[in-house]
Amino acid sequence: QEQLVESGGGSVQAGGSLRLSCASSGFNVGINYMAWFRQAPGKERERVAAIYVAGGTTYADSVKGRFTVSRDKAKNTLYLQMNNLRSEDTAMYYCTGGGFWGQGTQVTVSS
Repeated sequence: QEQLVESGGGSVQAGGSLRLSCASSGFNVGINYMAWFRQAPGKERERVAAIYVAGGTTYADSVKGRFTVSRDKAKNTLYLQMNNLRSEDTAMYYCTGGGFWGQGTQVTVSS
């Protein structure tokens, strides 16, 4: 059964860093479009970053230069490195791919 499981969220101060992981079982992250989304309370879910099958990446303007999406094909895992975090990055973060969604991991940034 296909499954995505996120981890790595937590509470940090502004300017800090976190690395989110999304472990996949049942399908290959290396041959699928994969993305990270986030949703803050009272706001719509937004795409933060994505990585395409050929390896190209795209980012929301609000995170460009601070976040990096990557994948480890051997570990079948998607990552989101988040640096210089801001209070506005506080949200539940979800990974998605192959039509599946993870359960989310909470990121809280205090100023």
